[in-house]
Amino acid sequence: MVAKHFTHVRSWVFDLDNTLYPPEAALFDQIEVRMTDWVMSAIGVSRERADQLRKEYWRQYGTTLAGLMAEHDVDPGPYLTDVHDIDLGHLQADPLLAAGITALPGRKIVYTNGSGPYAKKVLNARGLGGVFDAVYGVEHAEFHPKPDRIAFETIFEADGLDSTTAAMFEDDPRNLSAPYEMGMRTVHVAPTPIPAQHIHHYTDDLTGFIQSLID
Repeated sequence: MVAKHFTHVRSWVFDLDNTLYPPEAALFDQIEVRMTDWVMSAIGVSRERADQLRKEYWRQYGTTLAGLMAEHDVDPGPYLTDVHDIDLGHLQADPLLAAGITALPGRKIVYTNGSGPYAKKVLNARGLGGVFDAVYGVEHAEFHPKPDRIAFETIFEADGLDSTTAAMFEDDPRNLSAPYEMGMRTVHVAPTPIPAQHIHHYTDDLTGFIQSLID
């Protein structure tokens, strides 16, 4: 019974992209195009090279933005505004997910490598706008990205969150390593499991998984 592993949890931390909405919504397809456009404009390279750098920076630094800041001193504010200016019209509200998260005991927060304003727009489009106690973007972590442990520490300190009584839901397995080390219960939310020591649980159905914790 999965629920027995969460009886101590009083803080529930959710990633946003491809976690609180299904990957088939393909929001990141839109974002990646805008990221590539930004890299092209910011450092004056071809589209092919810009796309290559976008991927390299994501792998090396955790996010494309972190790489652009480290390598090219890019101003994060305009970047975040531009790359998240996407169409959310095809996102659908999920009342069952909203009800499940609301029923979880304790504090519920969203923590994303995207921006806070973007996260709130996505949550509203998913019918989750009033569900969470706080929403944190990369700007609240002083632009340190997940998977860096300092990013989690910055957010959790600001929130007053005790990681030993918390759980983390995340689609990117890299971003569960630091939470695991910090004593959190980790849940990988993805279409396909990626077995790893730092992942306690896997689900391809977040709504169903949460329901199993509250039934």
